[in-house]
Amino acid sequence: MAAGRLPVHSDVMSDSGHGSYYWCLRHHRVETEADKCPAKFVLGPYPSAAAAENALQTVQDRNEAWEAEDARWAGEDR
Repeated sequence: MAAGRLPVHSDVMSDSGHGSYYWCLRHHRVETEADKCPAKFVLGPYPSAAAAENALQTVQDRNEAWEAEDARWAGEDR
């Protein structure tokens, strides 16, 4: 690794938005970088339109997993 450079952990960070898809909470649709609403209205970026379309399910699944992990740490049964 060259001095002064940090390793890149994701191609998405260096992608400049090409191939990025978002789920718009205001319009309930998949949007691209070209037609994306302001950041406060979108989830993403996602690598595909299908992944963006499933954004709300992804959020729900992650929240449930985090809540279960929190309960496990607190010693609660779930």
